[in-house]
Amino acid sequence: MADGEVLAGCLAQAGFQLAASEAAADLLVYNTCAVKGPTENRIIDALKRAPKGKKLVVAGCLPMISFERLLREVCFDGAVGPAVGKGIVDVVSRVLAGEKVVELTSLDAKPKLDLPRVKSNPVISVVPVNYGCLGSCAYCCVVFARGHLRSYSVKEVVERVQSDFAAGAREFWVTSQDTACYGRDLGSNLAELLEAIGDLAGDFKVRVGMMTPNMVTDMQNQFVEAFRSDKVFKFLHLPVQSGDDETLKRMRRFYTAEQFKSIVDAFRDEFPDLTLATDIIVGFPGETAEAFEKTLRLLEEVKPDVVNVSKFFARPKTAAAKMQDGLVERGEIKRRSTVAAKQAKRISLERNQRWVGWVGEVLVDEKGKVEGSWVGRNFAYKPIVIKSTDCLMGKTVRVKIVEASATYLKGAIAEL
Repeated sequence: MADGEVLAGCLAQAGFQLAASEAAADLLVYNTCAVKGPTENRIIDALKRAPKGKKLVVAGCLPMISFERLLREVCFDGAVGPAVGKGIVDVVSRVLAGEKVVELTSLDAKPKLDLPRVKSNPVISVVPVNYGCLGSCAYCCVVFARGHLRSYSVKEVVERVQSDFAAGAREFWVTSQDTACYGRDLGSNLAELLEAIGDLAGDFKVRVGMMTPNMVTDMQNQFVEAFRSDKVFKFLHLPVQSGDDETLKRMRRFYTAEQFKSIVDAFRDEFPDLTLATDIIVGFPGETAEAFEKTLRLLEEVKPDVVNVSKFFARPKTAAAKMQDGLVERGEIKRRSTVAAKQAKRISLERNQRWVGWVGEVLVDEKGKVEGSWVGRNFAYKPIVIKSTDCLMGKTVRVKIVEASATYLKGAIAEL
């Protein structure tokens, strides 16, 4: 999302007119993801359905990860990797002049944080604090698109937050491939960055993005302290991927299930109402029935508020794609996914029901799907749907939670 805002912003600043629809455009830029097999398939399908007679530029991770497939299945005029920043202007200009452009060498790219942007949401500022990561996960293909760790300085990030706050942003998403890696190439860390942001003047909130557990351990105490700031949502996205240590080893995830639980316990001890999000992969090569049961037991024990369940799909050029022993049949992977998702939904509902009756402040950060509805977030980043004929976007309102579902809460504006 952050990359897409910059692509649009740089093109607009260069004098290109952003069309209101695909039909009205002369040239289309698709900013793509290819982290999972189903994601890649959906994006390839979307590219194939792009209106004919338009110039087509494919940007982002897909060209870096599956260029051969892109070349084979899609008729395009330009292809660039992620985080090209102002480089998109040159690519689009050359494509419009009739050239076919392929530039896939952005593994060290780190566009300036102050580049122009066309924001997706006036209230939310998506702030990429680093590109790349320090991981070597056996299943991950993103490293082939995003490369090794490149962090922005604390000063650069703080200046970006100050600038966006002055322009009206009230919610900041501190994001990257792995936010817990932040600053390790500069002699800093994520805790120091959060402390610096928390010291800024102004009424705003910060959501911290996904973190690999082993990258949290060495800064855990400092990180918990930084989380105490009223500006930081009490929201922790800590993907465990499996509850079985042997499977974690095969995945090249450098922590154990117990170490994951230890981090969760440390945060919940300090922030009992913390919203915990995690991810699991089912059907990884070598995941036995017993290993899968361990994952289910872990979820039951830890009770995350949100669980993203993914079926294993081998991705191009990854170590997992070469694993031939212990392959799990697709039918069994589907079954495990269904079981895990059902359990996760039940736990999410149980966790959300605890909030019924809560009264407190909510920052409204998006329009609801139904006319006259709004979605806001409380201090634990819980999504709360509110009905109001007034425009609540960007406002902080006092709300009482009246109903809970597995994925969101319903609130009513409370009397002071």
